[in-house]
Amino acid sequence: MHSLVFLCARRLVSHRPAARRAMALLPAELYPVLFQAAFLDGRTLALRDLVGTWPFPVLSLQRLLGHRNRHRDRHPLLGEKPSKVCVQAVILAVVAHLCRALEEPCRGTSERRCRLRVLDLTGLQDDDTDRGPEGMSLWSGTVALAKACIEVSKHQSECLKRCSKRRKGPSGASAPPQPLGVEVRADLFVNGTSFGVLRDALRAGAAGPLRLKCRDFHAEELSVAGTVSLLESLEPAGVRRVDLRFNNLGLAGLCAVLPHLARFTDLLSLKLPYSNVDVRRLVPGTDAGLRCLAAQLGKLPCLKELNLDSSRLSGKLRQLLGDLQAPLESLELAFCSLLPGDFAFLSQSFHVSALRKLDLSGHDFSENLLQPLRLLLEETSASLLHLDLMECRLTDARLEALLPALCRCCRLRCLGLFGNPLSTPGLKVLLRKTVVLPDLRLVVYPYPVDCYSQEPPWPPSTSARLFEDAIDEERFAAVSAELCRMLASSGRADAVWTASLSQHGALDYFAL
Repeated sequence: MHSLVFLCARRLVSHRPAARRAMALLPAELYPVLFQAAFLDGRTLALRDLVGTWPFPVLSLQRLLGHRNRHRDRHPLLGEKPSKVCVQAVILAVVAHLCRALEEPCRGTSERRCRLRVLDLTGLQDDDTDRGPEGMSLWSGTVALAKACIEVSKHQSECLKRCSKRRKGPSGASAPPQPLGVEVRADLFVNGTSFGVLRDALRAGAAGPLRLKCRDFHAEELSVAGTVSLLESLEPAGVRRVDLRFNNLGLAGLCAVLPHLARFTDLLSLKLPYSNVDVRRLVPGTDAGLRCLAAQLGKLPCLKELNLDSSRLSGKLRQLLGDLQAPLESLELAFCSLLPGDFAFLSQSFHVSALRKLDLSGHDFSENLLQPLRLLLEETSASLLHLDLMECRLTDARLEALLPALCRCCRLRCLGLFGNPLSTPGLKVLLRKTVVLPDLRLVVYPYPVDCYSQEPPWPPSTSARLFEDAIDEERFAAVSAELCRMLASSGRADAVWTASLSQHGALDYFAL
């Protein structure tokens, strides 16, 4: 329920002429609630007026509009997704403010009511592409910011030329515009389509009035040279994550890129999934490449999260992680073709007591790997919060063998088991055994094998749609309802048990 102040603010921003007149008289303390009301109702012109006269040095959309719910990826005021037109209105308002400020020295004026110096857009968008036309994805937000930086930089150049002509002194020297600027903190996503505009924006913004400062950097399907070019253009302070996916870099490419990460002294998370690394190939230079990669990882002193999904690292985990200076808190090794020796290394390493998130999806936990996994879970049980064992061919019997170790993970919050051939009785056993874990709030379970209307698609595919198409919906609905009843009768109605991967996808190391 909205407060009386919010309802009044909502009414005011709905009448722009009155709102513009009132802004000169309103105390600064009312600006945040006016901004919230304008954003909620899509009042883009009111948003531009508010940003243009913002009375504080910082404007953080996440603080004003609310943090995301950890499991449902929604903002209290935004709903399911931020409005593209509203975010664009904020960016355009900052551009207009800077352009006006650049004109002032040439005009001989000094009026500058807006005190904005930092626009914080971090955490607002993600890389979800299924947002529809009204939502702003991380990619489209990055492009909008890049174009804004280039526009302001061009305007600055034009102002310099005009001021040079108008303000020639006796010595012929020109009086440049007064220094000013706004720093935009953002998460950036770039691919081959947007590479050029982001590269130009980072170069222009280095000395321009509108400067991009990256927190999380995501790059997809870029060349080695393109990746290096952008990494070198980023301001190193404040970069906490670098995510390079689907770039097909291979060992040689990774060895060329990773030395450029050493300047990011605050880097906490490095994601390198789908990098086309396979140590099982008998290719000359593989061992040298692994030594190089391990050495570069060792030069990242603050690293806490490492994602090497789909790199075939059979038997090489010790070599690869051996130079790390501090224990990892998140380790994602899905579809890495690990061997028992790799699990033994993890169980004995200094990482094991610090791990909060562990992803071992895509491994066949038959008799060969089941016991090493059980030992690993026992060793990491005191710290583990998030465990993924999706598409691991876990049958009822194999999961039951893991349950004693799993139930020792007393702090576990999320368990991912999608894509395993479990039956309804197996899921019930799992629920009854794990209901005692007080923090377990989310379990992503597979469609039970007895709910398939046709032959289950084993070995499993990464496409959830293939599973859904073979499901008897009525039978599965009955199973889901029964699991909900079991949770309620156990006093755990707060826990979410679901077969939907969409809720699982919102979980992140920085949200743990």
